[in-house]
Amino acid sequence: MPSIRRSAAAAAAMAALLAVTATACGPSDDNAGSEPSASATTGDKAKEKEGLRIPDGVPTSLDDLKKWKDGGWKNWDDWARKASDFANPVIKDFWQPSRMAKAKDSPNTVSAKSAGQGQAATDPEPSAIQAKQVSRPYHKNMAPVGRVFFDSPDGPMVCSGTVVEDPAHPGKSNLVWTAGHCVHSGKQGGWMRNIVFVPSYNDNGLPAERTGTAASQEVTPYGVWWADWSQTSSQWIDGGAHTGNVASSYDFAVLHVKPENGGGKSLQETVGAAVPVWFDAPSANQVSSIGAYGYPAAPPYDGALMFSCLDRANRLSFSPTAPTMYRIGCTMTGGSSGGGWLVNRDGKTALVSNTSISSNAHTWLAGPHLGSEAKGVFDAISRKFAANG
Repeated sequence: MPSIRRSAAAAAAMAALLAVTATACGPSDDNAGSEPSASATTGDKAKEKEGLRIPDGVPTSLDDLKKWKDGGWKNWDDWARKASDFANPVIKDFWQPSRMAKAKDSPNTVSAKSAGQGQAATDPEPSAIQAKQVSRPYHKNMAPVGRVFFDSPDGPMVCSGTVVEDPAHPGKSNLVWTAGHCVHSGKQGGWMRNIVFVPSYNDNGLPAERTGTAASQEVTPYGVWWADWSQTSSQWIDGGAHTGNVASSYDFAVLHVKPENGGGKSLQETVGAAVPVWFDAPSANQVSSIGAYGYPAAPPYDGALMFSCLDRANRLSFSPTAPTMYRIGCTMTGGSSGGGWLVNRDGKTALVSNTSISSNAHTWLAGPHLGSEAKGVFDAISRKFAANG
């Protein structure tokens, strides 16, 4: 494991890759929201236990937990939906390299004809930028980036994520930024299950056909980190869909994670790096260049390798009442959803967005502008764990 001293070196490497100035690519159940919604949804089944409102199907006792771990999680008839209903019990040794290798993307795309039509804040489509492989080993070149694995009713799925700084725990963050659709399916569904983050997945770039049989240390060099809480926007929960729409402007989420095998070190200390989130960053037409990072899994990619695209951003809008999204040319496909969009801010790398949607032809990506709603999501989960990490 690298020591925390690598933080400065890792940050310098990222800044060098993003020598610019700031003036979906995953499961179809990809997208989600802001401060938790307190409203109950029609059809939600719940029960009272010890004064707490708990949805049916979520483990509430040792017996329930055993049933969950023995396969009860596969029952999607009782699908927790509300922000407050998130539950993600650890199932030790569940995400082995062989299971990770079988996880699929579920593209979150939008027709070029419908994207931003009639919106004054939408610019012409950017030219496609060919995604490039990130230099290996990843822990030395882009340490905060990794893969997010989870289960949906359609089977195991993948997204991407980024370790971000937590002001409540300087230098010791356990927070991961990703897309809302990677943790909650939006209007027609609920919370994904068995959500984990794997930093620097496949660190040395083994071919895809070898990742399923490789030793865990090669595929998960810093271990498997389980989400013990997830926060997303109410706009995504209430309106998110499998194709881009106005809710895509709020398609972001934050995970709080813990190591499957325990240990005293935080995620940031373990990987040696994290990036700050730049809320209310300049709008798309004021950002000279953005680098998008992730693990695209749909053809022509196979999910084994980390890629990036660097391009000048332009604007994409679905509604005059919703924040205008960032858009860049990029050929990354499903699996890159949730991956961080990074800029150089005064010589330091900062996260300004995440991959949310792509064009059907995979010529561009779009991500939300992180304004007050995103800050509300972030602050809520940071406060929740402020006392204990």
